[in-house]
Amino acid sequence: MEFEDLIKKRYSVRGYQSREVEEEKLEKVLDAARMAPTAVNKQPFRFIVVKTEGREDELKTIYPAEWFTEAPLVICACTVKSESWTRRDGRNYVEVDAAIAMDHLILAATELGLGTCWVGAFNVEEARKVLKIPEDVEPLLFTPLGYPDAEPRGMGRKDLSELVRYEHW
Repeated sequence: MEFEDLIKKRYSVRGYQSREVEEEKLEKVLDAARMAPTAVNKQPFRFIVVKTEGREDELKTIYPAEWFTEAPLVICACTVKSESWTRRDGRNYVEVDAAIAMDHLILAATELGLGTCWVGAFNVEEARKVLKIPEDVEPLLFTPLGYPDAEPRGMGRKDLSELVRYEHW
């Protein structure tokens, strides 16, 4: 698939089939995340892959939407600040690095016919408790991972002119 087609095909999937994700597809999306560029190549992130079957109620304490646990898998992207790079002005890049890795994962999933939905509005304390996340690791993002069973909602995007400013050339 051409890159332009891939980025236009990706959407936030809010409905999933119960069909299992093949092990080789899961490995490909996780490997895509591993290959993401990070500041000074520190890779200060971890992914937790969770099978949803039998854990739906527990996982809904993290994020209550019904579709969150419809997919056979949920993935949590975590940051490890102690392993990340910090710019001279004090700006730490741990969240940027994890977000780039998650984006690689999501685009690879789209290319393989899988659906995802970027979830940042979750209960951090419940995520820590349910997934037994250590104190030095921070849950940052979630996505379900599975075969889509919902159509895209309208995805309005701002015009390029609203997002880009060109310096005088």
